[in-house]
Amino acid sequence: MRDDPRRGSGSTARPLVEPVPNEPAATATIGSERALLVADYHAGYEAALRYERGVDVPSQAPDRRERLAALVERTRPDRLVICGDLMHSIGEPGGAERGELEVLFESFPSDLAVTVVKGNHDGRIETWLGESDDVAATVEIVAGAGVAIGDVGVCHGHTWPSRAVLESDVVCLGHEHPCVRLEDEVGGSRVERAWLRGRLAPDPFRDRSEYEGVSWLEGAAEPPRAVVIPAFNELVGGTWTNVAGQSFLSPFLPAGLADGEAYLLDGTRLGPYESV
Repeated sequence: MRDDPRRGSGSTARPLVEPVPNEPAATATIGSERALLVADYHAGYEAALRYERGVDVPSQAPDRRERLAALVERTRPDRLVICGDLMHSIGEPGGAERGELEVLFESFPSDLAVTVVKGNHDGRIETWLGESDDVAATVEIVAGAGVAIGDVGVCHGHTWPSRAVLESDVVCLGHEHPCVRLEDEVGGSRVERAWLRGRLAPDPFRDRSEYEGVSWLEGAAEPPRAVVIPAFNELVGGTWTNVAGQSFLSPFLPAGLADGEAYLLDGTRLGPYESV
C-alpha cells in the first residue's frame, strides 16, 4: 500500500506515506526529512490489565521496545512520529509505565527528533517526558488535534483534527486500532490488524465553523488521502471494521472516510473494508 505520489492530474509532488512491510508502522518522505510513524504503543498496558481487570499478562515491554528500536535502526528516520497513546494510563504514568518509556527513549539515537501527538490515554505526559533528563532525544509534544509536518497531517483521531491537519495532503491517524475478522473455508476465523486507506469525506467536517474556508470542503480541491494506522501494541484489540454492528471510536469515522480499503500488515489488499 502506497500513498499516491501525485495529487489529482497536476504535477505537484505529494509526500509519500508507505507502510513498513509486516510492521504496524509507516515511513513518510516530508521534504528532505524522513519520518517513521507509529500509533497506539500503550506502554504499561499489562500493568493496567492487572489493576483494572485482574488479568495477569506477562509484560511485553522488552519486546515492544526492541521492535520499535529495530524499526528506527532499519528505517533510519530523522523524526519519529507517535500518533497518540504512547502510554496507557489516562492520568500520571505509574512506575512500570514510566520506567518502560524512559528505557525506550534511552534506546533512541540522540539525534532523533520525536513528535508525540497526545492521545486520549496520554494524560499529563507533557509534565515529565518533554523535560526528562533521562531522555536524550529531542521531544515535541502536541495536542491530540494534531499538527502538520510539511504536507503530512498527523493526529490521534479521538477528537476533531486541527485545521492544519485537514489542509494537509495526507492525514495519518491512530486511535481506531483497525482490525479485520477473517474466516477460512472450514469456518475457522482469526483477527488481523489492518491498515485503512481512502480519502477524507466532507460531510462530517463541512458544518464545523473551525473548518470554514478549507478548500476541499468547498469542492475547490481533492480531499486529502487518509491513512489509519494499526495499533503498534498487539494486545489492545480494536475495531473489527468488517463486522456488522461494530462502532468506530473516532468522531469522524467511518462517515469521514470515502472509498476506504483495508490492507493487511504484509501489504495484502483486501478491498473495501466493510465487505472483506
